[in-house]
Amino acid sequence: MSQMALPLAWPPDPRADAFLVSESNAAAVHTLEHWATWPTRAALLTGPRKSGRSLLARIFAAKSGGTILDDADRLAEADVFHAWNQAQETRRPLLIVAEAEPPTWPVKLPDLRSRLAASARAAIQPPDDALMPQLLGRLFDRRALDARNDLIEWLAARIERSHVAVMRAVDALDQEAMERRKRLSIPFARITLVDAGIISPARPSEDT
Repeated sequence: MSQMALPLAWPPDPRADAFLVSESNAAAVHTLEHWATWPTRAALLTGPRKSGRSLLARIFAAKSGGTILDDADRLAEADVFHAWNQAQETRRPLLIVAEAEPPTWPVKLPDLRSRLAASARAAIQPPDDALMPQLLGRLFDRRALDARNDLIEWLAARIERSHVAVMRAVDALDQEAMERRKRLSIPFARITLVDAGIISPARPSEDT
């Protein structure tokens, strides 16, 4: 018999400002901030990989006193079903975190499907134009890399609009800069990211 995966009580007080907010995720933030208005004591938070969905869940838990069921789409459906029911019994809000909602998340258990359908939904979308430079800037700061605003703007205009692509680009630049002992610049970034297959070679009119 498999052991039931219980909702997680995350460490208290994650920094609320650690999660960058833009139009791409503001609706999700609003839904979690207003958990008392949920139609049930459970909600489903979805978002692409590296989108900060687990961080946002931790902030929710710290503010609401609720619990989290992270990577719920990888757990036994019966465990998710029982956690949902337990949240209703205890009146303690439960945030179910997954990469996508049904039907993309292929839930087979009819009772779980109906309960998820009755729950509030909060979805993090791919990063928008406003969020892209913020994500890049924060990642560069965390790596202690000197990335000027012109480079960040150049990257934001060329990298695929996804959280994973942003992380891949910063990883590649960090590694190459360290190995070659080079400072970050647009020409350096262009060569590095084209070689890594992260951006396409520029047309002459774009090569600035």
